[in-house]
Amino acid sequence: MSLRTLTADQFLRLAKHSPIFDVRSPGEYQQGHIPGAHNLPLFSDQERHRIGLAYKHQGREQAVILAFEFVGPRLAQYIAQVKAVTDAKQILVHCWRGGMRSQALAWLLEKVGYRVGLLQGGYKAYRRHVLAGFATPLPLRVLGGMTGSGKTDILQHLRRRGQQVLDLEGLAHHRGSAFGGLEETAQPSNEQFENELHTALLSLSPAQPIWIEDESRRIGRVLIPEGLFLQMRSAPLIRVQVSREVRVERLCRDYGAVPPERLAEAVRNISKRLGGEKSRSALQAIAAGDYAAATHTLLDYYDKTYLFGISKRNPARVIDLDPTIEEPSVMARALSALMEKWTET
Repeated sequence: MSLRTLTADQFLRLAKHSPIFDVRSPGEYQQGHIPGAHNLPLFSDQERHRIGLAYKHQGREQAVILAFEFVGPRLAQYIAQVKAVTDAKQILVHCWRGGMRSQALAWLLEKVGYRVGLLQGGYKAYRRHVLAGFATPLPLRVLGGMTGSGKTDILQHLRRRGQQVLDLEGLAHHRGSAFGGLEETAQPSNEQFENELHTALLSLSPAQPIWIEDESRRIGRVLIPEGLFLQMRSAPLIRVQVSREVRVERLCRDYGAVPPERLAEAVRNISKRLGGEKSRSALQAIAAGDYAAATHTLLDYYDKTYLFGISKRNPARVIDLDPTIEEPSVMARALSALMEKWTET
């Protein structure tokens, strides 16, 4: 049997119109998968472990026999699962390295009329493709500003105005900083964050500017890929300037509904960086319900950290939005106008 194998680039292009079936175990899929792929595991995590032990201690033949013992009674079930997902007759299949698991399922599905495309090299090849892609030059425009400047809101307004936006915090399910995870939204694995980020970039045109928020390398517990992060650090940074009062008001509004004990826990998590006096001051203000005072204390630290980071950038690549108007929708309009007359130097 001659199976149709596809490079990662070909596979992803076809995936825009054809469903993907990932035949790895649930645990492998959970760790990281191609966004939008359906998990159709040939083996459970426990079965995969047993096959691995059989291969190690008894050899390949016994491992294959055990695999067929697991798979044989479920052949009709696999076909039914595919039919439950899609009516399409052209589908895409992959496993870890493009080996026996994906080939076995492709053989089965082709017997019942499906046209199957196999990912050459499997998910492992896809991951190489993803990581290499972050080094591809991108026309980034980095939006900077001190904590509480409303950068996320500005980016949302830019998107509504037709600008391209790469939402790192949205993909990471985290707002950044020690307080960014207070909403208890589960973050993806670092691997899955990279996969989602790669998919988001594929939807953007490299011929038009791409707005991205100024971030540190770490967002919660995930890391921005090095290739992309280096581009962010060298890209032009457009900085908005918002008064301390407006920033405090916005932060109190954003975090005011968070239980005080969770806010206090976040403060304690960064107490070594804050210092003893500022930590005590912030905790006392939170306990007293004076969130504005606590925010002012915390901004002393975050503003200092931000200014230090800006000082490490090439001053010629830092542009202040002038005049800066503190309403996010107005800022977005000004930034859009800036892009219209932008000439890269």
